[in-house]
Amino acid sequence: MIHSADVREWRDHDVVDPKGRRIGSLEAIYVDTVTDQPAMATVRTGLPTRHRLVFVPLDGAILGPGYVKVAHSKGLVKKAPAIGTDDILPAEREEAIFRHYDLTYRPGAGGERQLARR
Repeated sequence: MIHSADVREWRDHDVVDPKGRRIGSLEAIYVDTVTDQPAMATVRTGLPTRHRLVFVPLDGAILGPGYVKVAHSKGLVKKAPAIGTDDILPAEREEAIFRHYDLTYRPGAGGERQLARR
């Protein structure tokens, strides 16, 4: 299990898919607001002049020396909803990320966000 206390050490680590193909570098971790456990990561992808941040779930992720291996293919991650490198995730776009990975989206009872950046 990945613990939220470790997330600061992951920044800029390579993110790779199950076959070891590099997707990009880890930019930030988003925790589940109910459990406060790491749920998603943003991965910096694209050309140096056109970076963007794509979201990838951390379920089944494996930490290695200098990398985070996620359970999703590079192709699927690259097609995930993205934000600009200086942008924040709008609340109304959270559900699209979960749908992209066929995950259940569970906002709070009062409509609170499911993800919070750490």
